Amino acid sequence: MGKKENEMSAMEIDDPKLDGSDQILPRFSMNVLQLMKTSQAQHGLRRGDYARYRRYCSARLRRLYKSLKFTHGRGKYTRRAILESTVTNVRFLHVVFYMAERAWSHAMEKRQLPDGPNARQRIYLIGRLRKAVKWATLFSSLCSVKTDSRTSLEAEAYASYMKGTMLFEQDQNWETALACFKNARAVYEELGKYGDLENQVLCRERVEELEPSVQYCLHKIGKANLQTSDLLQIGEMEGPALDLFKAKIEAAMEEARSQQAASLTEFNWLGYRFPVSNPKSRVSILKAQELEKDLQGPTAESLPAEKKLTIFDKLFTAYNDARNTIRSDLVSAGNAESVKDELNGLDKAVGAVLGQRTIERNQLLVKIAKSKLNRKRDEKNEKVTKPEELVRLYDLLLQNVADLSDLVSSGRDRKPEEIAFEEECERKKL
Repeated sequence: MGKKENEMSAMEIDDPKLDGSDQILPRFSMNVLQLMKTSQAQHGLRRGDYARYRRYCSARLRRLYKSLKFTHGRGKYTRRAILESTVTNVRFLHVVFYMAERAWSHAMEKRQLPDGPNARQRIYLIGRLRKAVKWATLFSSLCSVKTDSRTSLEAEAYASYMKGTMLFEQDQNWETALACFKNARAVYEELGKYGDLENQVLCRERVEELEPSVQYCLHKIGKANLQTSDLLQIGEMEGPALDLFKAKIEAAMEEARSQQAASLTEFNWLGYRFPVSNPKSRVSILKAQELEKDLQGPTAESLPAEKKLTIFDKLFTAYNDARNTIRSDLVSAGNAESVKDELNGLDKAVGAVLGQRTIERNQLLVKIAKSKLNRKRDEKNEKVTKPEELVRLYDLLLQNVADLSDLVSSGRDRKPEEIAFEEECERKKL
C-alpha cells in the first residue's frame, strides 16, 4: 500500500499539468475608460464621425485576431467563442471590448442619418445596441474573473452604460435605465478619487457626461422636472456619451416646432406679409428664427466665435430647407398665378434674410481673421491669417452685398422699405 502511494506521489510531481505555476491564474489589468476615450478621440469621434470609428474598430479587430492566431477558418467562417479558458492574454479582452465598441458605433452611425432612422433602420439600430450590450456584458463577465478589481469595476460600469443606452433608445424601462446610469456614475465617482491625475480627470468628465442621462431618466419617470431651457443647455454639451441624448432633445424640439408652426401663418419682411401654407416651410422658418434669437439675444455677446459660426451653419441649413420647399411648391403650383406670386415673394423674402445673415457671418469671419493677422503662432499652434486671406474675405463680403442688392431690386411695385434697404446695400458697397 505504501509503495503504491509513493508511486502516485511521484506521478503527481512529474506531471507537468499539475505544476503549481500553472495553477496561478494571471490577473490582467487594463484602463478601460482611458482605452475607450483615446480610441474614440483619435479615430473620428472628436468630430462625431461614427463611420470612421467603426472602420477603426474593424481594423483593430483584424489585427488582434491575427496577432492572437484566433482566426475564424479559411474560406468558410467558423465561429470561435471567447470563454474564460480562452483568455490567456489581455488582448482577448481587447477583442471583446472592440466588438462592443463596433456594434455601438454602428448604431450611433444609423442614429446620425440626415432625416433620422426610418422604422426599418431603427429596428436595425436597436439590434446593434443589443449586440453592443451582449459584448459589453461578456466583457464585464470575463474581467470579473481575469482582471484586477479596478479593471473589473470599470468593465462593470461600461456594461451598465451600454445597457442604459439601449433602454434609453428604446424609450422604455426608464427605471432600469436610470439604475444602469446611476451604477456607472457611482463607479466612476469612486474611481475618480484614486489613481493618477489623468485618470481622475477622465472619471470626473465621465460622471459629467452621465449626469444628463440620469436627469432625463428621472424626468421621464416623474421624479424631476426639466424645463426646455435645461434640455437645451444640456444639448450644448459635447461628448459621444451625449450624442444619443442630443438626438432625443432634437426629436422633442422638432415635435414642439411642428406644434408651434401651426401658428406661423405668414412671414414678415420689409412691410410685406407673405402667407406660409406648407408645414415643412413653417417648421424650417421657425427653426431659423429660433437660431436667430441665439445670435441676437442678450447672451449673444458672451458666445465664443466658434459657437456663433456653428449656429450660422444651422441657420443657413434651415433657411435653405425652407427655400427648397417653397420652390417645390412653385413647381406644383401650375397655372395658379396668385399662388405663384405669393410663393415668389416668399422665396425672395427668405432669400434676402438669408443674404443678410450670410453678410453677418462673413463679417464675423473678418473679425476673427483680423484678430489673427499680426499674431504669431502660440502654444496651441493656431493658424495665422495671411493678408491675402483677409482681402479674399472682404471681396466675398462685397459680393454678398451686391447679390443682396440685386435680389432686393428685382421685381416691380417696390415699397419704400425695399428702396431704402437697397440704398443701404449700395452704401455698404462703397
